[in-house]
Amino acid sequence: MLPALVPEMTYEAMDVADGQAAGLAWEVLVNGGFDRDECERISRALLEYCCQDTLGLVRLVEKLQHVSAGSTGSKH
Repeated sequence: MLPALVPEMTYEAMDVADGQAAGLAWEVLVNGGFDRDECERISRALLEYCCQDTLGLVRLVEKLQHVSAGSTGSKH
């Protein structure tokens, strides 16, 4: 939904670029088996994805409030 309503936000070129990849990355961290550098890389990628995802939700709410205000004549 994000690209449809907030096209300027994208997950392209991110190491973790969708929810499924985030879940798999989290599983890798929880189960271990990687060296410290790889775990730090995965952690940074997850944090970057989560930040983008959270900001995306904020932008979606703002967009929906704007659309809703325009259709009802009320201001939010």
